[in-house]
Amino acid sequence: MTTTTISPTSSPTRIEKKETPYSGHYFDAKRHWAASLTLGFDTRAEGDTNITRMKTARHYGPLRVQRPFYPEGRDGCCHVYTLHPPGGLVSGDELIIDVTVDKGAHALVTTPAANKLYKADRNDVKWHQITHLTVADGGTLEWVPQESLAFDGSRGEQIFKIELGDNAKCLGWEVLCLGRPASNLPFIKGHLEQRFELTRNGRPLWLERQTIDPNHPRFLGKWGQGGATVHATLWTVGLNDPDATILALREHLPASKNWAVTYRREVLLLRYIGNERNEAWQLFEQARNIIRPLLTGHEATTPRIWLT
Repeated sequence: MTTTTISPTSSPTRIEKKETPYSGHYFDAKRHWAASLTLGFDTRAEGDTNITRMKTARHYGPLRVQRPFYPEGRDGCCHVYTLHPPGGLVSGDELIIDVTVDKGAHALVTTPAANKLYKADRNDVKWHQITHLTVADGGTLEWVPQESLAFDGSRGEQIFKIELGDNAKCLGWEVLCLGRPASNLPFIKGHLEQRFELTRNGRPLWLERQTIDPNHPRFLGKWGQGGATVHATLWTVGLNDPDATILALREHLPASKNWAVTYRREVLLLRYIGNERNEAWQLFEQARNIIRPLLTGHEATTPRIWLT
């Protein structure tokens, strides 16, 4: 940007201009406010058991974690809650989360509240949320954040990149709610894009790109989203018996036309499309209760932050 200074020397007043470094804290088309969080988990031997520990926790900007919790015992899954004090994303925000789980470690990452995606500014500047998950051979990661709530007029991009090693296991989900129906504020304008890329040893298993634009015929068309305001996807990789898992899901989850489950190229996908956040959340919680014992050999434990 350019700043103006007034020279104290001769008369008439002489105006000088000089260039100063650009700062993101301006409300223009170039605004860019970044934050990042890097987490790493490994194991440490304690007696005859291996303890999963959070070995790395680096942050830049308003992204942090609380201390790790062990509600399943010291030799069980390590639970971590990511904290974003602003509570949501505005135009120009860029949140980058990088999680690495080493061999033998088992970590669960969640959030204490919904992630709010606020209305874009007058320049329609996008926000960006980039999540990079890496699980080594023999590691296990559960990525189970609470929902993202898109306000009317929100513009942004969510990118998920998941890299798995041999025998790595991963269960995760993303729940997206459009508008604020309880306040009679529907999602009638804006543009969101979601990208998923899941690979094992560099080999693509699941690649997907979804755009959400209420002005596109697909948004309301029965052949597309049908006007649904809640879109959610649960993924699981590393199941020993995917057929038995799908059978258990179809047998025990509540019957509804709003969800379906498939298994292709090592990836189990459970999809929800409807209009009720609570219905989607309860469906995914129940699905996790079914899947987790089949995936890890341990019953699901509800993160205590979900109960507060």
